[in-house]
Amino acid sequence: MAAKDFSKMESQRWWISSHQVLFIICCIMVQAPCLRCKIVVNCTNPNTISLLAALENVMTLYSIRPVMNLSTPTNISMYFTLYGILGVEEKAQLLYTYIWLVKEWENEFFSWDPVQCGSANISLPRERFWSPDVVINEFMDENRAPIVPYVYIKHTGIVRDANPVRVVSSCNLEIYTFPFDVQNCTFTFRSYIHHVSDIRIILGKKVEDILKRSISVLSTEGEWELMDIKSSMFKLSSFDQGESNPYDELCFYIILRRRATLYVVNLLIPSCFLITVDLFSFLLPPQNVDRSSFKMTLILGYSVFLLIINNLLPVTGSTIPLINVFFAICLALMVASLLETIIITNLLVGSSNFHPVPGWVRVLVLRFMGTLVWLPQKSREDKIILNPVARETDVKVCPLVTVERQVQTGEAGKMWAEAGDPALAELRNLGNELQSIRLQVAQHVDGNQISQDWMQVGYILDRLLFGVYCIFVTFSFIVILSIWSNSYNQ
Repeated sequence: MAAKDFSKMESQRWWISSHQVLFIICCIMVQAPCLRCKIVVNCTNPNTISLLAALENVMTLYSIRPVMNLSTPTNISMYFTLYGILGVEEKAQLLYTYIWLVKEWENEFFSWDPVQCGSANISLPRERFWSPDVVINEFMDENRAPIVPYVYIKHTGIVRDANPVRVVSSCNLEIYTFPFDVQNCTFTFRSYIHHVSDIRIILGKKVEDILKRSISVLSTEGEWELMDIKSSMFKLSSFDQGESNPYDELCFYIILRRRATLYVVNLLIPSCFLITVDLFSFLLPPQNVDRSSFKMTLILGYSVFLLIINNLLPVTGSTIPLINVFFAICLALMVASLLETIIITNLLVGSSNFHPVPGWVRVLVLRFMGTLVWLPQKSREDKIILNPVARETDVKVCPLVTVERQVQTGEAGKMWAEAGDPALAELRNLGNELQSIRLQVAQHVDGNQISQDWMQVGYILDRLLFGVYCIFVTFSFIVILSIWSNSYNQ
């Protein structure tokens, strides 16, 4: 009984195979009306075993492109779902993603009646079917995702090939506005062997649906946020013009934006705090407090801070990130403020050894710049009040000189001069000593005046440079923040 059933099944299989071969020959002979003809397999029973036996009869045709006429192109419908953003490597310019890729095409070598065969779909081993050689142009490494060994076949002849892909793709990263950068990476799907006359790649879903689906299932993003997905097609115009490389391509543009919170907290805020402390250090009086030591400590702390955060900064040879420029400006401002403190301190401490203030410095600095920074020059009377020793000396010297003159001009003076009175000689010696003391006090007062003028110049320059420092810091920060804001809101 089993031998009879087996012989009966073999005879039916031979009949189906011969029938299908004759059908193919007819379609080839009559090409015009049969360009889109399909082979319809017949099942003996409405079960999976019968369907599989019927499909085995045409399995030998699966190694070639599944069309009845080779001039007919095969339409490959493609779309994907972005399941994970694994990371970005700035130095190697690589993007790591995980996608679910779906490809569908029509196999004209078979179709069946789902009622007669008992099933509308069936999954069969992948290696038994022809599949398009569609790959991603930007692929830079092997696919390490799990392999799906089956394809899904519908009764209409549509083959659905879905499998996960771990994509390591090249991407031209623009990190100038790091950490507020937005990246635009490309996935270009194309066939390496078949021309557009053989394979046409079409978009299987709307881009809006792909984006919505990707956002809903996105399981890992890390520091990146999926902003948008766009697509574009390269049509057949290049092939029509007789180009040597007429391949059809489907491009997807993956737009990602970096989450900048981590970098703002760890990089920008501490740097702003340090530059603010350096800014307020100008309020320390340079003649009483060692302001230069304080600023040197700030520079040392900022240098250590830059060494610590070095691993967080992107490394690439194409573009210098704007944040590196920001750190360089902050360090340069601290060094400039230290140099300014050194100059002002030297001016204030060594002012007693300087020459008198030149006239042009007195006009430009003491008058014009002093009024500009609200430090006007002190009047002469104020300076005299600051030196009471000179006034007391003048008061004491004048009466003695007057007595000496009266003694010399009176009749008693004549008598003492003729007699050679020793009291007169003593009086003359005392007057000479008082004159020398008066000259020394006058020189001291003049020296104090020169020192005070140079100290006033130092105070005015210190306040003026403090204002310039504030203006430059504000301008630099506004420019850099505006560039970051514009790039982040694009």
